[in-house]
Amino acid sequence: MAIYLDKNSKVLVQGITGREGLFHTQRMIAYGTQIVGGVTPGKGGTRIDTGNPVFDTVKDCVDATGATHTIIFVPPPYAADALFEAYDAGISLAVCITEGIPAHDMLKVVATTHGMRIIGPNCPGLVSPGKSLVGIMPGHVFRPGRIGLISRSGTLTYEIVDLLSKAGLGQSTCVGIGGDPIIGTTFVDCLRSFATDSETDAVVVCGEIGGSDEEDAAAFIAEHLPNKPVVAFIGGRSAPSGKRLGHAGAIISGNTGTPQSKVKAFEAAGVPVAERPSQIPMLVKERLAVPA
Repeated sequence: MAIYLDKNSKVLVQGITGREGLFHTQRMIAYGTQIVGGVTPGKGGTRIDTGNPVFDTVKDCVDATGATHTIIFVPPPYAADALFEAYDAGISLAVCITEGIPAHDMLKVVATTHGMRIIGPNCPGLVSPGKSLVGIMPGHVFRPGRIGLISRSGTLTYEIVDLLSKAGLGQSTCVGIGGDPIIGTTFVDCLRSFATDSETDAVVVCGEIGGSDEEDAAAFIAEHLPNKPVVAFIGGRSAPSGKRLGHAGAIISGNTGTPQSKVKAFEAAGVPVAERPSQIPMLVKERLAVPA
């Protein structure tokens, strides 16, 4: 299941008539994303300001438009059902923006929706610059290029991308995987795609405290990406033990999820770890042997 977008990606919006759904639908269309319709139960047969049709169900929208991707702006109590509905309708990639979905709901979704790529929840989405944006990212900071980026933090995604773009390092695809404990796509899933992607020369991994995803990513890099440069950054290094850092998954429990363990794992895999986001472009250029 690929993580990349192209100009032919047909996207529907679940929760399109809500304030957030409508706002970001307009922004995605302005970027060039092919939004083909939306879903809000009870409002089928109407249209939003952009002219896009609204359907009562995902299946109705897929049957009428041929949509293959969805982005979900559905409130937390109903977001799992929205993902199940997308899966049942044959959607291949679902981006779930919703924050606050119960972890037990996501356990059931992840365990039973094999074959549908899920990005999130509690994520900013993904973008293949110059092609398509499915999410809430500020499209103007992205530039087409050959650097992949994977991040648990939405805000750090935008900051790092802006730094890369200003340094002349455009991006192939950028994925905000989300900060919840249970997510549909991990660092390793993204790295597996980037490892064989001919359009990506190097990858930036932006992690944070909590969980073991970064350690898993480091082990994967050591074994499967020996010839593709990777640079890392770990957010939340100054957070005290036992304190949650913004995301539900960003909490240190005992010796698990510490910034020290993550930095140590990346360094053992030969991955340089930036002390500050501003160092990332320089480290990428060094790894690619590009003049600073």
